Amino acid sequence: MSVWLFYIAAGVAITTAILAVTRKNASHALIYLVVTLLSIAVIFFLLGAPFAAALEIVIYAGAIVVLFLFVVMMLNLGRSSVARESQWLRPGMWVLPAILSGVLFVVFGFEVLQVENSAKIEGQVVPPKEVGKVLFHEYLLGVELAGVLLLAALVGAFHLGRRYLEERRET
Repeated sequence: MSVWLFYIAAGVAITTAILAVTRKNASHALIYLVVTLLSIAVIFFLLGAPFAAALEIVIYAGAIVVLFLFVVMMLNLGRSSVARESQWLRPGMWVLPAILSGVLFVVFGFEVLQVENSAKIEGQVVPPKEVGKVLFHEYLLGVELAGVLLLAALVGAFHLGRRYLEERRET
């Protein structure tokens, strides 16, 4: 049963990722991105990593996407930005990324086929409590700097968007 759930979650992740990239409306793209991230969380859970699944939901599907949504709402993107963004949806713009994705797929395929010849990776399970202790004791400065960086990006996007709106109103 879990194999079928894995394939369903993988199919949903791939489909919604493609839809997130090809949508002209940024809000719709963010909704598809949330579905993509949630299906990736399901994949993590099915692979036996419930902590990674929880992190995927809380950090990516929760905090980061909400931050993106706030930025999109603050910038108040109109029809002019949709026209500019629609040129990225032309088929010619996808040739090089498609070729690079194909190369990565072939390389990954060869690695998967040779997996029985590779060395075994040994590790230990680390409980979430230990991860929290390490993050907020040994790496507290890095965690705080990442938070400040995200806040600075949000404030910068707000000011850039506000300046753009003021220039557009003056003309």
